[in-house]
Amino acid sequence: MTTKYLIWDLPLRIFHWVLVATIAAAWYTSDQDNGFIDYHLICGYVALGLITFRFLWGFLGTRHSQFKNFIPTPSKLISYVKKDKHMQEPAGHNPLGSLMVVFMLTIILLQAVSGLFMNDDIFTAGPYNGAIDKDIEAILVFIHRNSFDFILGAIALHIIAIISYKKFKNKSLVLPMITGKKSSDDVSEKDAIKHSKIILAIIIALAVAAFVYWLVVMNAPVAEEYYY
Repeated sequence: MTTKYLIWDLPLRIFHWVLVATIAAAWYTSDQDNGFIDYHLICGYVALGLITFRFLWGFLGTRHSQFKNFIPTPSKLISYVKKDKHMQEPAGHNPLGSLMVVFMLTIILLQAVSGLFMNDDIFTAGPYNGAIDKDIEAILVFIHRNSFDFILGAIALHIIAIISYKKFKNKSLVLPMITGKKSSDDVSEKDAIKHSKIILAIIIALAVAAFVYWLVVMNAPVAEEYYY
């Protein structure tokens, strides 16, 4: 009889799917001609909060959410790429998937932070536009205008990986990220987590929300309409 074990905690799953929706909404609202630029700002702030939460959860969360338990060493990465027969498939992220997680978190954080310094010279400006050296600001503006292509590329690779796992290994990567559970055919009881640390996640989420509000509203040096 197949048993299901809890691997992905609820806060991580909520983070994942809210981030997916946020990135999609940020892409759709980024065109100034559609009149949704104010919603684009909100998407940027939500993304900033989500990534901040995920970095904290990477240290304080459950076992498979913690960076120390899934970021691979060079030797583990090489063994996985070479398909070492003695290397067991991880219960959480595999080594290549782990690198993708780190890349996605980094590039989305960079996109969100750089948006704070944006200025389209027509309609809007970021809350921190003009607050730093012009040369550095120009670099951040360039990053914000171009780094989303890398996010789209990473998303495409992620989708390809999902399809490949399903087709060649007959394993779903989507369902466990919805239910949080994996089959005993893929993981063992020792891999399971006991609970999702929901109370801790709520505390962290509230702290992060307060921080983002302080950053973009209370501490912002400008109050004009801005592009994010």
